[in-house]
Amino acid sequence: EGSVHHIMSAPERRLVEAGRVCLINFGPLCGKLCVIVNVVDSKIVLIDGPSTVNGVKRHLFPIKRLSITNIKCDFLPGARLTSVAKAFKAADVAGKWAASSWAKGIARKAAKAGMGDFDRFTMMVARKTRARAVNKAMKSMKKK
Repeated sequence: EGSVHHIMSAPERRLVEAGRVCLINFGPLCGKLCVIVNVVDSKIVLIDGPSTVNGVKRHLFPIKRLSITNIKCDFLPGARLTSVAKAFKAADVAGKWAASSWAKGIARKAAKAGMGDFDRFTMMVARKTRARAVNKAMKSMKKK
């Protein structure tokens, strides 16, 4: 318990396995979720979107271009598109992903990147106002 090294239990480990949901982190599909259908070798996996859900077609993909998530679908290696799509919906992958802090952080960054000049200005003013209020409260607490 007090040890520096924490041994992860089986559900916490992010293994490269059939059914594991991943985020594509490079290339034209960057930012999309996919599911590992089969492991080809130590560097390449067969992924599927499923294409009916998010447009990622079934193809071979290097593991180094995937970020593995904690989410897992339940199907056998090499499953067909319909089985993958059913498992994807049954595991509520979209809901779990949207609720994760990882997805929220990505959405926050995207919103910030899409801001216009006036949006950035109003955000700066709001940040200054909040800082002023916090500092005032801290000062009054110090005096006591």
